[in-house]
Amino acid sequence: MKLVVFGFGYTAHHVAERLRPGGAEIAGTVRTPAKADMLRRSGIRANVFSPEHRDSAIAEAIADSEAILVSIPPDASGDPVLAAFSDAMAAAPTLRWIGYLSTVGVYGDHAGAWVDETTPAAPGEPRSQARARAEQAWLAFGAARGVAVHIFRLPGIYGPGRNQLAQLASGSARRIVKPSQVFNRIHVADIAAVIEASLKRPRAGAIYNVGDDEPAPPQDVVGFAARLCGVPPPPEVPFETADLSPMARSFYGENKRVRSALIRSELGVVLRYPTYREGLTALRAGGEGPAG
Repeated sequence: MKLVVFGFGYTAHHVAERLRPGGAEIAGTVRTPAKADMLRRSGIRANVFSPEHRDSAIAEAIADSEAILVSIPPDASGDPVLAAFSDAMAAAPTLRWIGYLSTVGVYGDHAGAWVDETTPAAPGEPRSQARARAEQAWLAFGAARGVAVHIFRLPGIYGPGRNQLAQLASGSARRIVKPSQVFNRIHVADIAAVIEASLKRPRAGAIYNVGDDEPAPPQDVVGFAARLCGVPPPPEVPFETADLSPMARSFYGENKRVRSALIRSELGVVLRYPTYREGLTALRAGGEGPAG
């Protein structure tokens, strides 16, 4: 299989790690020549795609592709990949699968209630509104051009090097408390498993929530990480007085519990890390976190 990834970042790296042993040929785009050179040394066909520069080889990779994964957020004018390459994708003779990495933010606030894929999108934040418009643009493209488009709605992503254990080690972990606030999260390895399963079972227009089974208060997750490491947890900080960036504070303005049953019933995926406990325990066993 030949896969082109737009936005070869943290998640795409783990997707490639899962697919390459099975023979997948991966091409990816990044924003700088330095990052492209680094990826090429690891065996990824990398090209630059940014507002300032677009490598001509990207269109050639699309023409030869069977699948495309989009991990680039929309900008003020819409989805940059669709804007730049819709004609190339429409003309690609072997392209059969497109995956778009979106966000559970498109559901908006539900005051802690459960949502699933049948819940209408009702984004409140401008960035989530842009994501919802990008989802619809991709689904419309797929329907018009006869390509199976899949939307993956993701919560907070964690995994190697990006987790509460690493935050404890760096001294950046905080236990911010807002009563009744919960978040889902997902281990990056489970995202990769869902994408692999979707590639094997494409369904045009599919939308999947890709989250864990236990939406939890963020301070509980940090506390569990501290217990794993045998270190005192950071003090609790009330949300009202916490020093947060405007974007970080906006996440706390939405509260919902995201159900991800469809990835099990339709794709047959069993999460390796169904809650943060399994995920953080495995990461700690791998050496992450402070010495304790």
